[in-house]
Amino acid sequence: MRIISGSKKSFIVRAPKNLPVRPTTDKVKESLFNIIQNKYEFSSLKVLDIFAGTGNISYEFGSRGCSDILCIDNNIKCVKFIDKTAKNLNIKVRTKKIDYLSFLNQNNEKFDIVFADPPYSFSLDNYLNIIDLIKKNEILKAEGQLIIEHRSNISFINKSPGVEERNYGSNSLSFFKKASL
Repeated sequence: MRIISGSKKSFIVRAPKNLPVRPTTDKVKESLFNIIQNKYEFSSLKVLDIFAGTGNISYEFGSRGCSDILCIDNNIKCVKFIDKTAKNLNIKVRTKKIDYLSFLNQNNEKFDIVFADPPYSFSLDNYLNIIDLIKKNEILKAEGQLIIEHRSNISFINKSPGVEERNYGSNSLSFFKKASL
């Protein structure tokens, strides 16, 4: 994995083989940041990275100037790897080892961007549950956006009005504005 842009551009992140992760590909990550870079001022964003894994997406936000990033993951090895890598990169990242359901049900912070990259074994109902919890618990700020990375055979078009989907081979990104949740 490499950081695509910003102050840490071209830095290679080498995750240990024993982490149970599937990092976002450079192609999908580059497309994601091309889409959001014209919508937000990175230095003022508050970002939540659910299912953070290696921290790949969070490092990209940090490299682009975001200094309020929270990574959650239920795997202690992932959390420790993110802490170590963020420290080496000198990027401000908070981490929390917690199951996503527990976090979404007890969180009291609001975020500009919530990025969720659950395991690809998730069913449509699991994804819809994440969306419902983010809406019910008011996790997004007024102009906030939820971005979900998922398999291309899952679609939210008929489940959520106003969702925008982008497909990249077997991967997709779905963008939900708070108003469309």
